[in-house]
Amino acid sequence: MAGLAERKREAGARGVDVIDLGAGDSDLPPPPDAIRSLAESLADPEASRYPFQLGLPAFREEVAAFMARRFGVEVDPWVGLLPLIGSKEGIAKLPFAVLDPGDVAILPDPGYQAYFGGVTFAGGEPWSVPLRPENDFLIPWADVPSDVLARTRLIFINYPNNPTAAVAPDDWIRETIALCRRHGIVLAHDHAYSEVAFDGYRPRSVLEFEGAEEVAVEFHSLSKTFNMTGWRLGWVAGRPDVVARLSRVKTFLDTGVFKAVQAAGVAALRNHASFVPANVEVFQARRDAAVSSLRAAGFAVESPLATMYLWVPVPGGEPSLDFAERAFEQEGVVVVPGSGLGAGGEGFFRIALTVGVDRLETAAARLARVAR
Repeated sequence: MAGLAERKREAGARGVDVIDLGAGDSDLPPPPDAIRSLAESLADPEASRYPFQLGLPAFREEVAAFMARRFGVEVDPWVGLLPLIGSKEGIAKLPFAVLDPGDVAILPDPGYQAYFGGVTFAGGEPWSVPLRPENDFLIPWADVPSDVLARTRLIFINYPNNPTAAVAPDDWIRETIALCRRHGIVLAHDHAYSEVAFDGYRPRSVLEFEGAEEVAVEFHSLSKTFNMTGWRLGWVAGRPDVVARLSRVKTFLDTGVFKAVQAAGVAALRNHASFVPANVEVFQARRDAAVSSLRAAGFAVESPLATMYLWVPVPGGEPSLDFAERAFEQEGVVVVPGSGLGAGGEGFFRIALTVGVDRLETAAARLARVAR
């Protein structure tokens, strides 16, 4: 939906009550200790100096402790991980570190647009694989041509998945790792939603699986876990030589994450046990309310085990962009058309659970009028 920010502003100026279910940008506050740590760090002149790629040593150490505590994965904080200016930045730069011009990168479709953009700008050849409900929104490796696999040097996966909210079974992850080992492919797992999970489900790290250390790097973000989207802080962990190559790329393109933000990241990670469960409860309540309201309104929506999204079939076979345009123009509800996240997303639209229960219920009623 072109020019959406300006269109929302204009609609609001006309008195339209806009309910924005578009971006996965939480309306909830970050951990108080992270805010305090940021404020205290700002008074330290050292925090205002170049961080470079080393960054704040305490952040590296806290990330390594988190990976061990949460996933049972031992990561060397000095060679096995790298602070990022948000995981998106590292994801987009990774292709420059591992692809030569013309090399293939396999991407999920629909998917995060940083995958496609990074591969394209690096001169790689994106090979998009549709994520379809009949395959449980997993890439069916048997359907990827052998000549494509022979030229593939990078695979992006993302589970829990944006936008479909699908989760990946262990056997599929093992199959993916084995495929990458056979073909010498770097596996990049975007794990931004590792902590936003419901009903007792605990997403695993790819790095937990046997053989992953030979092929995989994994991207994490504080954005979704700690409601810190604007702070721009994340990390990549995994195969050391790939991490080192990404660090070299970043040396030419950026000078690292503001140290005060990294100090806040330390505080956030230390507060994981006291902060994250209550935060997830809010999203679970929103999921339950939105699913119930949408089903009552006639939408055939699944209740996901993770992420802050619902992936909703467009009723009546209408193109997803047309439905999203009508939802905004007729009812002031912003949703993301599936086709906006890749051709494989056609037939669906995405809702972000980034407003309260009452607003989600109101949005469902409005969307029902659009569908009728």
